[in-house]
Amino acid sequence: MVLTCGHRALDLSSPIVMGILNTTPDSFSDGGNYYQNNRLSLDKVLARAETMVKDGARILDVGGESTRPGASLVGLAEEVDRVVPVVEAINAALDVVVSVDTSTPEVMVAAAEAGAGLINDVRALQKPGALLAAASTNLPVCLMHMQGAPSSMQAAPSYAGVLNEVSEFLQRRVKACNEAGISSDRIILDPGFGFGKTLEHNLELFRHLNTFVSTGMPLLVGVSRKSMIGNVLGRDVDQRMAGSLALALLSVQAGAHILRVHDVAETSDVIRMYSAVKG
Repeated sequence: MVLTCGHRALDLSSPIVMGILNTTPDSFSDGGNYYQNNRLSLDKVLARAETMVKDGARILDVGGESTRPGASLVGLAEEVDRVVPVVEAINAALDVVVSVDTSTPEVMVAAAEAGAGLINDVRALQKPGALLAAASTNLPVCLMHMQGAPSSMQAAPSYAGVLNEVSEFLQRRVKACNEAGISSDRIILDPGFGFGKTLEHNLELFRHLNTFVSTGMPLLVGVSRKSMIGNVLGRDVDQRMAGSLALALLSVQAGAHILRVHDVAETSDVIRMYSAVKG
């Protein structure tokens, strides 16, 4: 399975790592890491990007809007300023696919013009204009399930059946993409762990990852350092690596293609050992 991402290609016959690069001041784990004197530092961003590529990341996911529970919306101009120069700089300096983590149509188009190779949308292209904007870029898209909005999604998540509802939602969004001219071979699925879901909802989805793998479309799993790990282990954000790596291994065993993580080197080691044992 090969995914064409602009002028680069990703071989998904083996699991790969997507490194998280949030250019926000308020993301739940790495918010503010790349700021100096209250301004985004491209030098710091590029240094981190270079390290993640060296450590094994095949994709770098650049996001300019925090989607942590309770996060506030970001204006268009501010999101563009946080994302587009970073995409352009990484694309010019490193041989890696740059993913843009956005729901904003204008950011999708501008990032594609700056060299992004993938659109990763937590709102599954539901914002007005997002579907057509994504289609116009000819880039692959990642569709994620989220119940509610980041500002309120964890208030009281409720499902009649979380697996069926998430699966059916993603199927509907795939159909919408197909009708807009985005073929299924350009679509990645993400169940959206932690986005409008309780611990039990997350665990239920994790037990049935094969449901998403069976669609034939690549599966992205993003659980790195998330609250489901903290809730099970009683660990703070900076103490969740062991739990994150356990879920990474379970993900690749279930057939996941892309792992979206903070700890790139350690996750890459997990995949390498898994692949060595599998032969």
